[in-house]
Amino acid sequence: MSAPRIYTRLGDAGQTGLFGSARVDKDDTRVVAYGSVDELSAFIGWAVAGDCGELNGRLQSVQQTLFDIGADLATPHGTAFRDRLGRLVGNEDVGALEKWIDECTDRTPELRAFVLPGGSEAGARLHIARCACRAAERLVVTLSKSEEVRPEILAYLNRLSDYLFAAARFVNHVSGVADVAWQKERAESRQ
Repeated sequence: MSAPRIYTRLGDAGQTGLFGSARVDKDDTRVVAYGSVDELSAFIGWAVAGDCGELNGRLQSVQQTLFDIGADLATPHGTAFRDRLGRLVGNEDVGALEKWIDECTDRTPELRAFVLPGGSEAGARLHIARCACRAAERLVVTLSKSEEVRPEILAYLNRLSDYLFAAARFVNHVSGVADVAWQKERAESRQ
């Protein structure tokens, strides 16, 4: 018996299927929104692969939650498949992120300046994930203007970007690498 093929050829004309719904164009707002959540998860996986130390387990848990969010976004309200969704992100997930933010913040130096993305390699990867999170949040907000989106998804993505910022600072601190501070007053070369 041969292994199943991962290609279906159904998307060759630029369309994809939503869970329990009709086919839509691949640039449909819903597809773009859940695609951006998938991209965010990939960036978090990249950060974990670069070793974020004791945060790896939490970051992988976040990836699981992002998969749940992607499934939720890919399943329009009012379709039969809504009742087949697994776990839905809830307020307890937002609360967990807030706890993790506080824990990271309590273990890092006080923030005294704006921080530029960078520091250690793992910290820089987390900053990239943070930027991807903000982009995903913006696209889900756009979707929410025309389609029903559970408010817990928006709250989770908003808090997740804060967690990724705090995690980047924490990883930099634990690595002994200073955050890159924005220098408001700096000498600029005019050559």
